[in-house]
Amino acid sequence: MMYPRILLVLPAALLVQCKSPQKETSTNPKTLKIVGAMKNVMWSGDLEGKIELDSIKNKNGLYGLGPKSFLTGELLINNGVSYLSKVTSDSTMSVERDFQVSAPFFVYSNVTEWKEVELPIEIKGIKDLENYIDSIVQERETPFAFKLVGDVSRAIIHIQNLPEGTKVSSPAEAHQGQTNYSLSDKEVEVIGFFSRKHQGVFTHHDSYLHMHLITKDENKMGHLDEIEIKKMKLYLPKGI
Repeated sequence: MMYPRILLVLPAALLVQCKSPQKETSTNPKTLKIVGAMKNVMWSGDLEGKIELDSIKNKNGLYGLGPKSFLTGELLINNGVSYLSKVTSDSTMSVERDFQVSAPFFVYSNVTEWKEVELPIEIKGIKDLENYIDSIVQERETPFAFKLVGDVSRAIIHIQNLPEGTKVSSPAEAHQGQTNYSLSDKEVEVIGFFSRKHQGVFTHHDSYLHMHLITKDENKMGHLDEIEIKKMKLYLPKGI
């Protein structure tokens, strides 16, 4: 006589399991995933790692970016290779290939086919680039990865370097220890993510872009703050 009761209980248990919270969200499971949120780091001090980069199973055409847990470096995945940059002095940094790292927020995507877009000569800075991308993907509602490859006349990148034990409850506190680096006349690659709907999640509140730059020689890598484009090509995922 117990069998009917068991049959009634099992579906309820399965429903509870389906509603369990997930740390990873996806606006399009086939192309892009988001873990954590920038605003939680900046305003709530949620600095602990939410994703171990080595746990991302599909490394084929993998691109991603975010800060290192506890804001002690910058992370970039470029075509399946993971880079960690850390401050070593006001003018020097270390850049290592390393998947054994975690991030408090991270955005990533697998892109194996790109289409090349020749940038108009008037596109020089970040705001120019944002407006241009926005104009050519007006029908696109979901976020996506992109990349730039070529030469820059000038760029400024930064690396987070939060002192150990620092409590964070505002962006000003989160940026303690941030170190800026200037680059001139370098061949670089920029990996970025574009979204009109994720400000405070993986882009800043006043931008649709989040970008990390790495030099061709892999000696410099960080969050891109300023750029003066010399000659670069833009690559968008095929199908956009």
